[in-house]
Amino acid sequence: MKHKALTILLFGSLTTVLAENPKPMTEKDYLQLIIDNTQPLKFKRGDRLPLYIWSSRINSITDEGEIESLTTALNERGIAVFSSWSAGNQQSIEQAIRQARIQKKLGLRVSVDATGAVYSFCDGSDPTGHVAEDGTKFFDTSFASYRKMGCPFAMEDRYEPMRQKLVPFLEAYKKEGVPLDLWTCDWEIDGPIEWNDAWANSKKCTRCREKIKNLDDFTEFQTELRKIRSHMQKEVFTKTIQKYYPDALIGNYGVYPHDGYRCWYDYFEKDVPAAPAQTYGRARYRKWAHEFDGTGYTFSMPVVYTWWDIWTWQDFEVADYRWFYNMLLVASNSGKHTKAETPLIPFVHYNTTALPAAGAPKDLVPMTEHAYKELLWHMLLRGHDTFAMWCPRNELVQESQLVQEVYAASLEFGEFLSKGTPVTFDVPKPKTDKDAPAVVSALRMGNKLLVRRTDFTDLKDKVTIEIDGKQLEVSRLDGKCQILELK
Repeated sequence: MKHKALTILLFGSLTTVLAENPKPMTEKDYLQLIIDNTQPLKFKRGDRLPLYIWSSRINSITDEGEIESLTTALNERGIAVFSSWSAGNQQSIEQAIRQARIQKKLGLRVSVDATGAVYSFCDGSDPTGHVAEDGTKFFDTSFASYRKMGCPFAMEDRYEPMRQKLVPFLEAYKKEGVPLDLWTCDWEIDGPIEWNDAWANSKKCTRCREKIKNLDDFTEFQTELRKIRSHMQKEVFTKTIQKYYPDALIGNYGVYPHDGYRCWYDYFEKDVPAAPAQTYGRARYRKWAHEFDGTGYTFSMPVVYTWWDIWTWQDFEVADYRWFYNMLLVASNSGKHTKAETPLIPFVHYNTTALPAAGAPKDLVPMTEHAYKELLWHMLLRGHDTFAMWCPRNELVQESQLVQEVYAASLEFGEFLSKGTPVTFDVPKPKTDKDAPAVVSALRMGNKLLVRRTDFTDLKDKVTIEIDGKQLEVSRLDGKCQILELK
């Protein structure tokens, strides 16, 4: 009931704000909501990356004193401010420079969300279309009605026009003498994607049949498309940015190192039943191409969301563990395979994500706030450096408070998080559907370990994990980290 009461309180605060402000809320109003519902940091951040909240952007506020005040207040809470790039918009360039200039003055990192400047390679123009037997062009609209996805092998002429959407911003930054520390975007429904009707459409395309020798093999089809997709991102995004800012952190939503499988489905993706996958319960963990290295990206960006269909994949009786198991699986996969020197900045979201039009399944029990915060802790102890939190604005109060609370508390263990090495990526499967095992994560620094144990049942026994052939016993300590010694 405590978690339910907190949720009601948080949403109530947003409802109150909306009731007291009948006019549409402004950008400043939303930023103030974040500030009012989070606490200044108690521990120094040091060299830790800030917390990235997708709504913490300043695009319409031009008063520099006001920008500085908001940026300072957010920074006191560990939260970075994004500048948004909107291609072909001179005001967007001027605003981005204004924000960057203030961040430079304050000694803060300059962070950019370039989503508005990275669309669209697939612009629906005739040269980008698939080629039918009779020579006519056709497109795939199975990903979004507004997006005409073309032939994967007809994209290169789009590279230069897409580069020129980024160049004006980069040149303006250089001319102004401001840094660019982190560049990211949400580039999803564009370029070659192998899901939905893409395979079927490529089989009807004479150019695709010519280019992919064994088009009936989904793995070969997937591999070829992801090679092209990686090449597009490297040539247009990474290389263009690095020409101006060679040391910038560069990454994109959903692109990260992994073990060859992906354990989540984005909202626009439909599975291809003939595609290879690993199964567990009703889950199909799809075979996935290694896209990250080919992009040249310099930070990893997995997506750890409460996608609604996770609930339907297992019959675990402990509701929280249905969510926790799959989300930690994604986090552990990326944590294990991302190199230690590569920053790992996952997208996270608490509220049930992308519900179908028909609504949630009748038996769906949402993840509790407690389980979500425990998940965030385990992510930090499995190699994740910070978080990039996305949410709809009606969820902003609750979502920003939850993620900032964990981020702020984690700074108490800043040395472990900066220098420690993850020692386990195990995600335990329940022995029966009625069971929910204890989960342990840890960072090692010398013989000291920062350990977190999370329980979903009334288990009181110690649990044991193995580290370099040695056994470490971990007692239950709900809601807290422990510092243990490996003897």
